[in-house]
Amino acid sequence: MATFAYPTSSSILTLRKTLTNNPFPPKTLIHLPLTSTRFPKLPPPSTTPLKTLLSPRSAAATAAAAAPQTLKSRLNDGDTLYGLFLLSFSPTLAEIAGLAGYDFVVVDMEHGHGGVSDALPCLHALAATSTPAILRLPESNPTWAKKALDLGPQGIMFPMIDSPKLARKAVSYCRFPPKGVRGSAHTVVRASNYGIDAGYLSNYEDELLIMCQVESEEAVKKIEEIAAVDGVDCIQMGPLDLSASMGYLWDPGNKKVREVMRSAEKAVLKTAGGSSRGGAFLAGFAMPHDSPDDMRGRGYHMVSGAVDVGLFRSAAVEDVKKFKMSLMAGSEDDDEDGRGRGKDGDEKYWSE
Repeated sequence: MATFAYPTSSSILTLRKTLTNNPFPPKTLIHLPLTSTRFPKLPPPSTTPLKTLLSPRSAAATAAAAAPQTLKSRLNDGDTLYGLFLLSFSPTLAEIAGLAGYDFVVVDMEHGHGGVSDALPCLHALAATSTPAILRLPESNPTWAKKALDLGPQGIMFPMIDSPKLARKAVSYCRFPPKGVRGSAHTVVRASNYGIDAGYLSNYEDELLIMCQVESEEAVKKIEEIAAVDGVDCIQMGPLDLSASMGYLWDPGNKKVREVMRSAEKAVLKTAGGSSRGGAFLAGFAMPHDSPDDMRGRGYHMVSGAVDVGLFRSAAVEDVKKFKMSLMAGSEDDDEDGRGRGKDGDEKYWSE
């Protein structure tokens, strides 16, 4: 076992004498040559005040300059936009939709199960993919509009707008006094980046897309007047509710329904959305009897081609159908072990 020896007084005295003497005689000192080192010339200090450099507004302005165009500006530029309706309120599906490349996603509070609190995580997911969100209200009233607008969507959709009067009311729900009746909390809500965006009040009218749904036989008779209301940017056609109001709930592709739809579409196009005279763009849903390409050819500038729940339903039904058909076909594709994995094997669930 190792032992530790404490120093004695004599050994300490010897150590002191050693340290007192110079252990490095002059002849052993090392003399290093002195050299000059050139450092790069530093730029002059910034004359920008520190307060400006640290200003949240300057950061917001930089982000705004790099931000993509809004839906409204793209429509005014003549783009045709393709989107998806989100009824599941799943942030994961919202994110996938954005990554897939849809131009916009409508978070549907009218027919989906969720409300404003459920919509917010979907807006977060869409924002992460730089995909504009539109909120469809469950009812056209100032309370729903106020809560939806405070979340900061790029667009808002009002259902069941049957007259110019209702369209003017919808627009007023989106404007602060004196132009409208929208309640103000712009200093703290998400729409203004929680008050960081000091230019919100100056820009929100130019950036917000206001959409009015025309979806009844009564409404299509006044559709040109509705589209001409100042502040209405888009007329969203509602083929299912329109067919129901005409007595063809189970037959939205009926010839009479299609004739009314074509007449209504032409009336909206007369208003020349995006022109200096005002007017509205034409928006709508693709149907089995009315493809996105057909709609684009008739002058639609916004086409919603699918619903998230419908896409998943179709994929799930087809997947089960394929499996059950393979059972009926027998075990021709069974592997040598007889376990029936099929020729796709385990790759199916990772590749499809």
